[in-house]
Amino acid sequence: MFNILLFHALLFGADFVEEYLLQPSPVVYTDGMVADVRERARKLDLSTTRQNVSRDYIISNPDACRKPDLFLLALVFSSPANITQRNAVRRTWANQTQIQEFPIKVLFFTASTESSTTQQDLIKESELHGDLIQSHVVDVSSLYGAKKNTLLALRWVITFCPRAHLVLLTEDSVFINLPAIGSYLRGLHRNSEDLYLGRVIQKESPDRNPNSPRYLSRILYPDKYLPEYCEGTAYILSQDVARKVYVASSSVLTPIPVDVFVGFCAQKAGVTPTHSARFSGERHIHYNACCYRHLFSSAGMGSQELERVWQDLQQKGGKCSLLKTYSGLVACKVRTYLDKMLFQ
Repeated sequence: MFNILLFHALLFGADFVEEYLLQPSPVVYTDGMVADVRERARKLDLSTTRQNVSRDYIISNPDACRKPDLFLLALVFSSPANITQRNAVRRTWANQTQIQEFPIKVLFFTASTESSTTQQDLIKESELHGDLIQSHVVDVSSLYGAKKNTLLALRWVITFCPRAHLVLLTEDSVFINLPAIGSYLRGLHRNSEDLYLGRVIQKESPDRNPNSPRYLSRILYPDKYLPEYCEGTAYILSQDVARKVYVASSSVLTPIPVDVFVGFCAQKAGVTPTHSARFSGERHIHYNACCYRHLFSSAGMGSQELERVWQDLQQKGGKCSLLKTYSGLVACKVRTYLDKMLFQ
């Protein structure tokens, strides 16, 4: 019995400890370089972006943030041709305009396309929904392209949505639990500054395999471990951290995956990521209603599964008790681990 209780405490207790016992506060480290980044971020002026918007964006949608004081802006990265997935997101978790009476907004951020048919479809989609932004970046599959696209997304936020207190960056294949995220953020009992929140990856060794697309040579990066960073499928930045990451990016030239890149920039700005086990990271969590009402995200969701899960959550309605939430977490995580083992 003791072993069973210990197993549950270690495997599933983190969610409950964070939710009910801990109030994580971001840590800020300051030295001369950090102070310089933070001061330049405070004075950052991107007014030229508004004047020359067509230089960076094919579809700029500058009036998408009409509400003057957004609590949360969710920016969903999506490939140009993924209209089916975007529509599924629109019909499900993105079909919300407020959390506990606080205004939110969900927008899609996509890259350039070489297909004229896809481009015309994007223009029609933008005119129909008014929630699409498109950058001039062509190849987001490359490290440089993905980094450039993310920086243009942050540039758009800073320029056209500067009053959004918090920015959620995610992907169109991720289920996002906006009510749970909103309740958690409102319960932090602190002002929304220096917040970099997600599933934190710690003590990850650089990929030293020359044949790997994530290869990082010792010459470019001699350290044993990468800086701590939030896994890229879903994470939250406060508006000031978005500015700091953008400013610090000019000094981070190492070719690394974009989520690691954001972690590098945050480190340059003196911001330490805050971990929450309720973000699934890159894992797809096996569905259970009470589990999904507690989690912040679940990755790897196709359009049909996304709509099926959303419909079931809406039909069952209501909140789950503490016991049902815990049992739901046990059920969905055990199934997730079993699925992974069977796959391997």
